[in-house]
Amino acid sequence: MKSKHPQFDRSNLTLVSIEKRKSDLSVSDIVETAKQEPAAVFVQTAKKILNANKKNASVILMMGAHVIRAGVQRYLIDMIEKGHINHIAVNGAGLIHDYELARFGETTESVAKYISQGQFGLWKELEDINDIAKVAAQSQAGLGETAGRVIEESGFKYRDISIFAAAHRAGVPVTVHVSIGCDIVHELPNCDGAAFGAASYRDFLIYTKKIESLENGVIMNFGSAVMGPEVFLKALAMVRNAAKKTGKSISNFTSLVCDLHDLGNDFGCDPPKDKPSYYFRPLKTLLVRAVSDGGEGLYFKGRHEQTIPMLYNALEKVK
Repeated sequence: MKSKHPQFDRSNLTLVSIEKRKSDLSVSDIVETAKQEPAAVFVQTAKKILNANKKNASVILMMGAHVIRAGVQRYLIDMIEKGHINHIAVNGAGLIHDYELARFGETTESVAKYISQGQFGLWKELEDINDIAKVAAQSQAGLGETAGRVIEESGFKYRDISIFAAAHRAGVPVTVHVSIGCDIVHELPNCDGAAFGAASYRDFLIYTKKIESLENGVIMNFGSAVMGPEVFLKALAMVRNAAKKTGKSISNFTSLVCDLHDLGNDFGCDPPKDKPSYYFRPLKTLLVRAVSDGGEGLYFKGRHEQTIPMLYNALEKVK
């Protein structure tokens, strides 16, 4: 039975070419890799990553879209190409920023400017991202892998800084975990919610399969306050449930969280409910509950333009 409630008519929308949009980030903001002394926690993590690589265990990097906006793509791409990271998980905005940079050489529109004009997110060319979701759903492929292939094969001028394209070339999965209504492409008239649901759910299953190999591995979360820990929590529950049938264990792994919260030195247990940190999901999920059966949780407070380069340099230091 169809819904009895009225719905917004998308045919009333006016789309404008992205060429008329002013963006706050361009390819000139993408930094080159550079040497710097990493903090001890990253050296510790790097050793765990190299050990995981030797054991063919999963090394997963989950990240919020602000990591892409920090201009550290070259560091991430180099780590992918060297085989240190074998899975990347992002939210829907991560795909949009990566696609815009690869195709147009700029991203990040001014919310304050365009929301007041009723134009925020309503850019004609971005309908192509919705078409990628449709192709992924129709071909029964993941959203991330389809986007990586399209970016690489389309020959976009700036695809050399695309994390998705680099992962496609290296055969490394990038999974996109979409929340319907959260991303600007969901505003556009050609958005197909069913296609996004099918493609992103397939990405969730691809991600969950990678969690099956997390024993002796590393799970990292850079700046994802909700998507990263929540997706990980459900995937870990699924693989631990299935592992009971074979007697396998998924408990000995390292989790690293990098964010701006001041957690202090004691983050090995759940904070009390009257503390704001109780509601910081990466703390409870990745640093406490998931590693309570034999793993180890690590935390570093810092900005992405500091933490991603330090992880990279730690891997260079201990290799």
